[in-house]
Amino acid sequence: MVAVLLLAAISGVRSWIRPNEAPETIIAGQSGYPSDEARAVATRYAVSYMTWDEANADARASQISLDLAAGLDARAGWNGRGKQAAGTAYAGEVKVDSGGVAATVDVRVQVRAFVRQGRAFVPGAFTWVRVSVPVAKTSSRIVASGPPSFVPDERAALPDNMPEAGVPDDDLTAATLKDAEAFFSAYAESDAKVEAVTAPGAAIRSLNGTVKLGELKDWQVFAGNDDERRATAAVTWDGAGDTTLDQTYSLTLRRTVAADGAQRWQVAAVG
Repeated sequence: MVAVLLLAAISGVRSWIRPNEAPETIIAGQSGYPSDEARAVATRYAVSYMTWDEANADARASQISLDLAAGLDARAGWNGRGKQAAGTAYAGEVKVDSGGVAATVDVRVQVRAFVRQGRAFVPGAFTWVRVSVPVAKTSSRIVASGPPSFVPDERAALPDNMPEAGVPDDDLTAATLKDAEAFFSAYAESDAKVEAVTAPGAAIRSLNGTVKLGELKDWQVFAGNDDERRATAAVTWDGAGDTTLDQTYSLTLRRTVAADGAQRWQVAAVG
């Protein structure tokens, strides 16, 4: 009994009844923010916001209400006039406020304005707009917390610290030129043809006849080890009618050895 009383005096009876508890970790800021849900909500809301038709004004408010916080005006600043349709939209960066509740989502939206001619609206050209969508995290979901705001979408130059291509290997470039042409011809046509000209084990899907090879405008293999090299290609694709498109590819080449000892460099990966 004496020993128990002494122990209680030293450690404290309170610690017997309620042991010390480690404090809970509070996650604030962007680390615990549901960014994927924020992008989904902001994308749909941006499309609803950028779509209107004076002949059916209530339709816009109905769509906006799917994502706008309850109690806010679903007209979202529109005066009820004109016509415009929004289609494709892409969400990007989510900037979370220091409190971890509010955020803004960068969204790019393709829109098509309609021009009034007499009593009818005539569709105009497709254009892209960029908006910043405010959102907030509630106990149940992400909601739009107000109307988006337009932000500029300007071109930017490449950074000065872009990785260099490497040292060209002119001899290997010349030696593999015909194989590169054969690969891109097959790449445009079918999976079976691609498999026949690529390195063993490569899993490269073809473009399945979407385009045809017009010209291999540039081919460059870079210095590296004896088994694998990086290469770049500038290709002209022939599309429908008289359409052509120039595109650039980055490829991985792998050295293969046939049963008779013959060596080849074949494409192992694209991109």
